[in-house]
Amino acid sequence: MRVLVIGSGAREHALVLALRKDPAVTALFAAPGNPGTAQHAQNHPIDPSSGEAVAALAGELRADLVVIGPEVPLVLGVADAVRAAGIACFGPSAEAARIEGSKAFAKDVMTAAGVRTAHSEIVDNPADLDAALDRFGPTWVVKDDGLAAGKGVVVTADRSAARDHGAELLEQGHPVLLESFLDGPEVSLFCLVDGETVVPLLPAQDHKRVGDGDTGPNTGGMGAYTPLPWLPEQTVTAIVEDVVEPVAAEMVRRGCPFSGLLYAGLAIGAEGPAVVEFNCRFGDPETQAVLALLDSPLGELLNATATGTLAEVAAPRWRDGSAITVVIAAENYPGRPRLGDVITGAGDGASAENTAVMHAGTALREDGALVSAGGRVLNVVGRGADLAEARANAYARIAGIKLAGSHFRTDIGLAAVENRISV
Repeated sequence: MRVLVIGSGAREHALVLALRKDPAVTALFAAPGNPGTAQHAQNHPIDPSSGEAVAALAGELRADLVVIGPEVPLVLGVADAVRAAGIACFGPSAEAARIEGSKAFAKDVMTAAGVRTAHSEIVDNPADLDAALDRFGPTWVVKDDGLAAGKGVVVTADRSAARDHGAELLEQGHPVLLESFLDGPEVSLFCLVDGETVVPLLPAQDHKRVGDGDTGPNTGGMGAYTPLPWLPEQTVTAIVEDVVEPVAAEMVRRGCPFSGLLYAGLAIGAEGPAVVEFNCRFGDPETQAVLALLDSPLGELLNATATGTLAEVAAPRWRDGSAITVVIAAENYPGRPRLGDVITGAGDGASAENTAVMHAGTALREDGALVSAGGRVLNVVGRGADLAEARANAYARIAGIKLAGSHFRTDIGLAAVENRISV
């Protein structure tokens, strides 16, 4: 198989690293890719959101499979353009990608499928905001109804902060989604979905807040770990049977079957799992940890999903142990990040047995120096026999990486290690 991966972040770097281990993958390309993917694949500088450009490149490269990483190209219909060119594509159609692109659409699907989720209300007129806020609380959840790269959400007990965020979104012309607050620890469950066939991967937990102890504003994710020692296996089964399978069936019923990676973000409360959100693609940074434990050929799984044969493929096999991802972010992230600072100590990404460094927001300067080029700059992945060892390996690798002004959370997975999470 000749495989083209679309995207430029750490998720795509992780996909490339996993795909290159699949003996069936004979050629590997990334577009636009980054300095990390360039070490293992051939980069092509195109606009990943242009269906025409992606389909044309896939044709030129004689790609057998295109794997789309980010949500924006999927919502814009890039997968449709690739399939129209007669090339297999891992990623949902634009119509099915509305499960992430429109939270209102996702809520409608969940209601029809009988899936537990937060009570919600859409506000599209500033004059209605105050009255709507009065119907929620004491903890307000205020979301951008469209795509916001994980940073369009404010969860707060401060009504004025909730109002300010809602007013700002409305001023930008974005409808606001108000939700009731769901309690309980959060879980990210990725499922390969081919119509009504659902194959779960390992559950993971993301850390959204910028600071230790879940303090500060939401980010695109500061780290993740897998598996979850505190999550009973039967809960994963219940999520698949009571949440993902009914939603997949409802999408088929609506004439927009889902094909690709359906990501369920859930809160595990006293009454069981409830959906916080759906995403239409591999999550970032959870993917980096999940794929570090995958023992099955990734290309085979993605190609089967893309070609409608997922039901015929063996269930994924997993390595023993745990994996963790820690994000190294640029100064001032999640605000406007400082860019262009030299990075040292990142190495070639996959050199050590139990760690790897994924490029999230990097670039090569004209003199060959690796520099920061985004808010989330690097992801350091650690593996170990258990979560404590995986953490130790990841943080030991981080100690050798230098980036002026950078910051990272020191407590990724720590609450689970210390048995402070329970269902």
